[in-house]
Amino acid sequence: MSVGRALFLVFLAVPLIEIACFVLVGQAIGLWPTLAGVLVTALAGAVVLRRQGTALLAEIRTRMGRGELPARALADAMLVAVAGVLLLTPGYFTDLMGLLLLVPPVRGLIYAYLRTRFTVVSASAEGYGYGRGSGTVELDDDEWRPR
Repeated sequence: MSVGRALFLVFLAVPLIEIACFVLVGQAIGLWPTLAGVLVTALAGAVVLRRQGTALLAEIRTRMGRGELPARALADAMLVAVAGVLLLTPGYFTDLMGLLLLVPPVRGLIYAYLRTRFTVVSASAEGYGYGRGSGTVELDDDEWRPR
């Protein structure tokens, strides 16, 4: 399945799932508690973005100061930012996805998957990882294809 089709399906399915969740939660607890729950999770998302984001940025700065490539910390920061945005988005399904991204073992699984799909190349004094004997070959756009 192409990326375009997958995104189309996601953008079609998520609002439908959210509507279904609103109806089910609204029937179970009523209108006002349902709306209050949406506001509370939006506030929680803002707090999460601020607190965890600040802590992860400090960790990234510390690792870079030691000369390390903070790939894991950068991935965690990205996933926490996505979690915060999902919590800010009105809806119970997106809130659930956001809460799952805040669980470190879930982020670890996502990081492990992403690590198999991407290669991180660090900058070096020899020209951004393209030094003599690095085993890196530069290709033009028409000389490669994605996996």
